[in-house]
Formats: sequence, C-alpha cells, structure tokens
Amino acid sequence: MLKAGIPSSLLAILLIAGCAPVPVQQSSTPAPGMQAPERASDYTEKSGWTARKYMVAAANPLATDAGYQVLRAGGTAVDAAIAVQMVLTLVEPQSSGIGGGAFLMHFDGRTVKAFDGRETAPSAATEKMFYTPEGKAMSFYDGVVGGRSVGTPGALRMLEMAHKQYGKLPWASLFAPAIKLAEEGFAVSPRLNTMLKSEQHLKKDPVAAAYFYDKDGNPWPAGHVLKNAELATVLREIALGGADAFYKGQIARDIEAKVKGHPTNPGLLTAADIARYQPRLREPICTDYKAWTVCGMPPPSSGGIAIAQMLGMLETRDMRSLAPKDGALTADAIHLFSEAGRLAYADRGRYVADTDFVPLPGNSARALLDRKYLGDRAALITEKSMGQAKFGVPPATALAGGIDNSPELPSTSHISIVDAFGNAISMTTTIEDAFGSRQMVRGFLLNNQLTDFSFDPSDVNGQVANRVQPGKRPRSSMAPTLVFEKGTNKLVLSTGSPGGSAIINYVAKVLIGTMDWGLNVQQAISLPNFGSRNGPTELEQGRVPDNVVEQLKAKGHNVRLMEQTSGLQGIMRMTIHGEEMWFGGADPRREGIVRGE
Repeated sequence: MLKAGIPSSLLAILLIAGCAPVPVQQSSTPAPGMQAPERASDYTEKSGWTARKYMVAAANPLATDAGYQVLRAGGTAVDAAIAVQMVLTLVEPQSSGIGGGAFLMHFDGRTVKAFDGRETAPSAATEKMFYTPEGKAMSFYDGVVGGRSVGTPGALRMLEMAHKQYGKLPWASLFAPAIKLAEEGFAVSPRLNTMLKSEQHLKKDPVAAAYFYDKDGNPWPAGHVLKNAELATVLREIALGGADAFYKGQIARDIEAKVKGHPTNPGLLTAADIARYQPRLREPICTDYKAWTVCGMPPPSSGGIAIAQMLGMLETRDMRSLAPKDGALTADAIHLFSEAGRLAYADRGRYVADTDFVPLPGNSARALLDRKYLGDRAALITEKSMGQAKFGVPPATALAGGIDNSPELPSTSHISIVDAFGNAISMTTTIEDAFGSRQMVRGFLLNNQLTDFSFDPSDVNGQVANRVQPGKRPRSSMAPTLVFEKGTNKLVLSTGSPGGSAIINYVAKVLIGTMDWGLNVQQAISLPNFGSRNGPTELEQGRVPDNVVEQLKAKGHNVRLMEQTSGLQGIMRMTIHGEEMWFGGADPRREGIVRGE
C-alpha cells in the first residue's frame, strides 16, 4: 500500500513539483510526431482530492460530474465510464468521442481484463493507401484531413461489451447526462476555445464550421452556451437501441456518406465495415516491479509492453535515491529514465503492432519482457546518452521487419474510476489528432485513426509490422494502467494519460513518482514531463532548471525544450491519518477534476 502523511487541509499539501517556472532557452519547432498533439492552454496547480467509497477522475468537470452522479446512484465503474465518455463526446470533442476508439482496463476485485475498442481499417484498405499518385508517402495532414483517415469507430461497441459483463444500471440511463447537456447547452471551456483558436483545418468542413464558429468565422468564446441537438438525437437512439443503433442503422450509413463524399480526400470506410466491427477481450500485460504488480494494455497498444520494459530496465538501478530535490528533477533521474525510454521505444518501433496480424517475437509479450533480455538492454545504459538506441533481439526472434514511421499524434482523454463494489477501471479514449479527421456527422467528429499506421509499408529491412492491412487495428501508445500490491491483488493505483506517443513516458513518470519516490498521485502527475522517444531528450518547457539542462548536455543528451501537454488522471489507495482512503489527482495542464464520496 502507498502511504503518506497528509495534513488535514488538502490545500496544505506540498506539491513537490509545484515550483515556479524557471527561464529556459527556446527550442526549434519539433518535427512531426514530436510535438504535443494538443496545444497547452493553461497550468493550474491542483492539490488532489480524497474519498472513502468511490471516485472518478476525468478531463472535464462536466464529465467528471456525470460519472460521479452515476456512482452516487449505485452504478459501477463501467456504468460511470459510459456516462463520462458520452459527456466528453460533447464537451471535449477535440479529444475523444463516439466517433473514435478506446482501451479499457478493468478490475473486478479478483481479475484484470483488457477491453480493446481500437478502430479498424476498412476492408478495402491497401498497404499504400497513404501514398500519393506519384508513389510517395503523403505528408501527415494530407492524410489526416478528410475521409481517407477514418477507421471504424470502436468505443461504443467496447463499452457495450464491458457493460454487459460489469454494468449494473440500465444502459439507457447512462446517456441521460450527455443528452441533457446537449439539449440545454454547455459552456464552452477555456481549453476548447484555445484549441479552436489554433485549429487550421476544422473550418474546411461546413458542418463543423457552422457548429464550432460564429457567422464571422470566430471560434465560440469561453462561456458561450453551445447546444448540439443532432448529438442529443444520436445519443437517444443509442440509449434506446444499444450500440446496434450506431453500427447497423442510419448513423453508419451517414458516416459512410461523409467519408466517401469528401471533395478532395475521400475514404474507404463503408456501413458494412461498421456493421462488422467487434471489440476484443485481450490478456493484459502484467509484470512485477519491486513491491508491485503493474498491469497495462497489450497490443495493438504498445503502451503496456513499453512501460513494462522501462520498469524492467530501471529496476536494476537505485531510482529511489534519485528523487526530486527541492521540487526539481535531478539530471541523473532524467538520464536513466530517458535512456530506458530510448531502448523501449526502439523495440516498440520494430516489433509491436496488431497481434491479430503480426505476431510478437516468440508469439507473445514474454520474449520482450524476459528478465535476462531486459537486463542485457539495461546494461547498455552508461553515464553517457546513447543518442538513438537500436532495437534489441529478444529470445525466439525469427522475423525481420522494417521500422515504422507513423507520427502518432493522438488527441486523447483519460478516465480513472473506482466504485463502491470493489471494481476499478482505467480507460484511455481517442479520436487521434486534435478534432480527428475534421469531419463532423450527426453532431460528433470522426477519428483519423488510420494515420496511426505507418504510411510506408516497408523499408530496406522488410515489411513494417504496423503497416496498413484490411481489418487491422493501428498501433497505439495509449497506456491505461492498474497497479496492485504484489501478491495480495489489492489495487493501489489507476492511471493513464493522453499525449500521443509520449503517453508512455507520461505514465511511466507517474509510476516511478509514486512507487520509487513516495509521491502521492497528484504530486507525481504535477512533476515536469520528461523522457525520450528514441530521439532528443524532451523536457517540459519552463519546468526544468537551466543547470539540470546543462548537466544533461554534458552527458551527451540532445535536449529539446517543448510543450508536453499531458492529461494525466489518477486514483490511488492511501493511508491518511491512519484511515485507508482514495486519493485522486488531475493534470494541472488541463481542465480535469476528481469527485468522490
């Protein structure tokens, strides 16, 4: 169990990462795939929240409140997650929604299950669907904007599957909060307004332009009451008819028409593709780290494997001694964390994809998580940065493959919930880039998830594991994570984040912060973001002192200072004044809050 002495007033909590911004040099514009998928809007310190019975953490206060009301009415964690997702479709449309997909980790007090609601490629997809007529890979946004990038949405089918197993309240009742808000209106949040101000492509869709902007083309200001009658109608249909109303009726036909009818970049998705979609129940990636067992999402997400690899390598080092000092990260901690990340991301780019199509080495995650293999990989970490790591050769590796070149810029949201019945969920949900494909239909946005595939199907080494194939799920970095006391099966933490391929580093930071550095989950979330995706060492702009930057450069790091707009949420079990309680945290970089009783 994670313990901490918490003063009676939560406002008195010392957030170890809450130091004032430090002046730092500016970096050049990051390359595609390296920038933050969602722009920063504001940074607001948060102290954390406590509860005894149940708790929900989500990225928008209205969504959090919807989940809280469901829990208060006797609903389960899955019930609450459905209510939260429907409200997020309305109030955080840039990040997730029923037009996208999701991964959900569920704990029922005994076992952990991984629900895969990832989008799939159309049956007519080809390996070179993101090639130009001249035979070259498209630029990223040429592929994103329009119908070409839209995969079959998976979130609703997956949530229905989870509800049939773990729901308690009637399915229809869970849509009521979102329907009410859509009909009566909600206040545009400062973050949504900020995102609309910087958005370049959304106005190209007349439907989206009419909804998100006024008659002069200006984004609705924060506080403007926005109504969405079309979405309310769609949600009523799904509430009454189940997910079939979305996947097998007029809604699916309208999605096909929108995708195929794009004037310059039509796509291949059909109503038949949508009708065929099936979620998957998969075996979670569970590995031990010191006194804990950490469970993450398996492929087609790379998050669970990559984080388990990082922890396996860092377990050989004394991370506890490298805790932040006076609120500042140490250069040695950043160095070790970043080097482990380089090695994990190298393997990720080589081996991980949808295992229904491309097997992992040895046909399971075991080879990539083999303790000797990770020990050998960890031995490559020296006092100097390796710059760019090479992929390893785990036991039983027999395949040769190319290196994936997908930028992966998901616009995403995370939800963590614990209920009064001993259930817990960690769910990360996405439409990929901010505002997805920029195609709006029936009041919701469609994903651009197919651009998470490698645009190039092969390179000089052979075929890329994450190439486009019909019916295949694109690789993701989403990392919904549950942590348990090793040997007791007692939940101690639910966490996850949006953030594109940087999600792996964001979540691993929280795990090291709580498990090695003794921080509560809010303190760990609020730490500056840092790490490497097997490129530059990325540090959150304005949050790392100059002397630490210089120490890293002396170790050979190519340092990039940049926005790192994580959206971490977390709930952890803690002992506070001798009483076992839930303690929740939300990312100060976004609008999320936590509620519970």
